[in-house]
Amino acid sequence: MEMIKPFEFATAARIVFGNGAFQHVGEHARALGRRALVITGRDAGRAKPLQGLLAAEEIEAGVFSIAGEPSVDQVVRALEQVRQTERDLIIGFGGGSAVDAAKAVAALATNPGEPLDYLEVVGRGKPLTRPSLPCIAIPTTAGTGAEVTRNAVLSSPEHRVKVSLRSPFLLPKLAVVDPALTIDLPPEVTAWTGLDALTQLIEPYVSARANPLTDALCLQGIERVARSLRPAFHDGTNPQAREDMALASLLGGLALANAGLGAVHGFAAPIGGMYPAPHGAICAGLLPVVMEINARALRERQPDAEALHRFRAVAQVLTGRPDAAISDGIEWVAALCRELRIPGLGSYGIRAEDFGPIAEKAQKASSMKANPLTLNRQELEECLSRAL
Repeated sequence: MEMIKPFEFATAARIVFGNGAFQHVGEHARALGRRALVITGRDAGRAKPLQGLLAAEEIEAGVFSIAGEPSVDQVVRALEQVRQTERDLIIGFGGGSAVDAAKAVAALATNPGEPLDYLEVVGRGKPLTRPSLPCIAIPTTAGTGAEVTRNAVLSSPEHRVKVSLRSPFLLPKLAVVDPALTIDLPPEVTAWTGLDALTQLIEPYVSARANPLTDALCLQGIERVARSLRPAFHDGTNPQAREDMALASLLGGLALANAGLGAVHGFAAPIGGMYPAPHGAICAGLLPVVMEINARALRERQPDAEALHRFRAVAQVLTGRPDAAISDGIEWVAALCRELRIPGLGSYGIRAEDFGPIAEKAQKASSMKANPLTLNRQELEECLSRAL
């Protein structure tokens, strides 16, 4: 029996999960601040119930709306509002974009300089040295797990890439995960975010940095996605399916924050910065192809790799069959993508002549470092070709 490699595990200071948890946000927030800035999605009106809950606890709350995925410029504008109105609490209320933006704003509000001082890849990558403003994360989608991760993904349009601000200080003080908040998600968003959740459970499980704690979380989450993503897509009012998917998303966030991701997310960063494609849709389009090419490369170059046993375990959980082979798991994911009507990457404008620049950027992405093995340039471009 092999010795367990040393590992660490970090997450939000407090996690509150369950239907109805949202109704108690005001009580929790009262201990953290009195002047909040709520960062939400495109429709600022969706934050009105939250403002009401905060007002009941004598917490004044302004709202800052993020249209689409957060850019560096949007974060700078939110920071200006925080400083001008002397906010002492930041709340992310919405999908992963709103939550990531809130975490970034909370961190940058207390650290000197500008965002590029701290951003990976396109910035100077300096470490954050001061604790963030208190931050509460309230997801309204089930996919990103951003409420429990220690990074915030921001787009830099001038560099045509998405990059991370990364620090333990980005972990929220409180994560409130209420499955009831996801009931009104349309089928298309349910599909994208749900497959992002599945990706963020499979990639940490086969990751080069997997550990016993994240293994348990991943297997539990994969099982819940396997039984509930289809029902959530076909009937968004199904409470059991919504609960399973909200928990699976949370488990994926816990896992990726502590075991890393892989090639799917290595591609997602540059593609999301170069094309108008939702993050979850990119992951969904790439997942079965990357699984297959990873497994093939492992058989060819590392036939005794632990990751091959892990891919087989994923297939067994997805299919519910103890005799399932890796290929059965890959086909299960591919069939799910077809049923959920996931478009090919070509629908977002990606063409064969783009493969080289995308692959080059993907090789530099932080997520690629945890892939179970290093894929060569030909394999990376094959992933893109087959995902079109």
